Amino acid sequence: MTTHPVTRIEVTADPAGPRTELCTGALAPRRLRAEGHVVRIALVGATALLLAGDQVRVEVVVTGSVHVEIVETAGTVAYDMRGAAARWDVSVSLRDGASLSWAGEPFVVSAGAEVDRALDLDLDAGCWAVVREQIVLGRTGEVGGTLRLHSRATLAGEVLLVEDLDLSPQLRSGWATVHGRRCLVTVTSYGRRLPESPTTLQAEGQASVTRTFGDELHRLVVPQIDGAGGILRPAAASSLT
Repeated sequence: MTTHPVTRIEVTADPAGPRTELCTGALAPRRLRAEGHVVRIALVGATALLLAGDQVRVEVVVTGSVHVEIVETAGTVAYDMRGAAARWDVSVSLRDGASLSWAGEPFVVSAGAEVDRALDLDLDAGCWAVVREQIVLGRTGEVGGTLRLHSRATLAGEVLLVEDLDLSPQLRSGWATVHGRRCLVTVTSYGRRLPESPTTLQAEGQASVTRTFGDELHRLVVPQIDGAGGILRPAAASSLT
């Protein structure tokens, strides 16, 4: 088992400009140029990922009237783990009017991989987040391994959205998952709703989930996130595989 140091992003609003503290773990956060009360941060791989036994953790804490935009510079491949497994945990805390957009790049689950990915968000009232995930189940010609997705979000101390999605090979052919397709793109909004669309599910509270799936990622229309406004714009995806 390889427990990597925690990747930590901490941003605090300040009259002189947002203050940031960045700690490198399995991923290295790098601040990019942005204007006003927007902090743009790229996540760059600091080691080979994702291998058997890897334990990856990312923590994001944002406080005050500031928007953090996280971008991934490349996709990630979970390789054949030969009977072992790996974890990828993300924890997000938004306080005192903060907001976040996270534009995830393709996460490829190779044949033989077994991965648990968990996302835990804790939002104060008035805070919001938009998160995009792109899942590819197997490289070209592969069935792909096992991926279990766990999401939990609270808003002002109340449960906002909880979802567990098991994408094991024997379970993902049903109509309630991906109909046997290998590519799944999800955008979830926490703390406010996405615009109505045929692919969008509106939660009971201030949350929305929109999903599209297919056999080839580059043929799907992947929503692009306008970080400062959280607005979705369609654009063609690129293929990692």
